[in-house]
Parts: sequence; C-alpha cells; structure tokens
Amino acid sequence: MRIKQQKAERHTLSVLVDNESGILARIAGLFSARGYNIESLTVADITEDEAISRITIVTSGPSDVIDQIIAQLDRLVSVHKVTDLTELGPHVERELALVKVKGVGDHRIEALRLAEVYRARVLDATTSSFVFEVTGGSDKIDKFLELMREVGLIEVARTGVAAIARGREAA
Repeated sequence: MRIKQQKAERHTLSVLVDNESGILARIAGLFSARGYNIESLTVADITEDEAISRITIVTSGPSDVIDQIIAQLDRLVSVHKVTDLTELGPHVERELALVKVKGVGDHRIEALRLAEVYRARVLDATTSSFVFEVTGGSDKIDKFLELMREVGLIEVARTGVAAIARGREAA
C-alpha cells in the first residue's frame, strides 16, 4: 500500500496579534516545536495606538500542515486573526534587500548594468564596491542575487516579505 504524499506549497500568512512582549517568541516556538520552517518573518505595528501588530510569515508545507499551523496559531490567546493570503487569492508581496557587490574593472560595469535591469538603486559607491537597494518579489531578489554572485557578491541583508491582500477588504 502506497501513501500518497502531498506537495509542499509556499504560503504567506498574515497574523494580527496584540502588541505585547513575548508574542513573537511564542509564535516562533510553535513553529520550531513542531518542526515547521519559517522562510520569512516580518512584524510591524498597524494601529495608531500601537496595540495591534501584523506578523507576516512565509512558510511551506502540504495543505494539511498549513491548515494545522493556522489552527494552532488561532489558539494562541494574543492572536486576533490568521489569514492565509495565498488561499485568500490576489495579494501583493514585496521584499527589500541591500546588496554589497565588488565593483572593479569589467565587473563594475556589469554590476551597474544588472542593477539597471533590475531597477536596483545605488545607495553607496566606493572605488571598489557598491551597495544596491532592490525591491520586489522574492523571486526577483533571488535572481538578482544569483547574477550578482557572478560579478562579486560580498554581503546581503534582506527584510523578509511584507504582504497585504488586494481589494477593499481587510485580511
């Protein structure tokens, strides 16, 4: 008898929580205790009085595991709402990366050319390096980094995914 394995899918979750100390640790602990991976995690206040924060989590797994993650997040006392933006439908995702690249000789010209193609901004330039800012979807940033490795990638800092549902409804 064969057991059919479900395909792991990438999901973006929006979690509205009370802005209190320890909530992020409890959520991260929930993931680590069950062996779930967090690919990206961002947190920001979303109310004027700073009482509520939105935690955006990107994770992967079969649909039954994602359902289990959502159910377990929903059980946490400080959690107000969990939305699977991937299941909800159209949503906007963006990420920002700061990318330091060697920039001498022909590699300097190629780094600038690639930055132009990917609409990356030069934030800092010396005679031997650049720091670029690139924003967009994770796939775009991954591809930009892959190309920059060929011309002299030195260092990367990434923000993680920020995401929001499209349309008039709040997620």
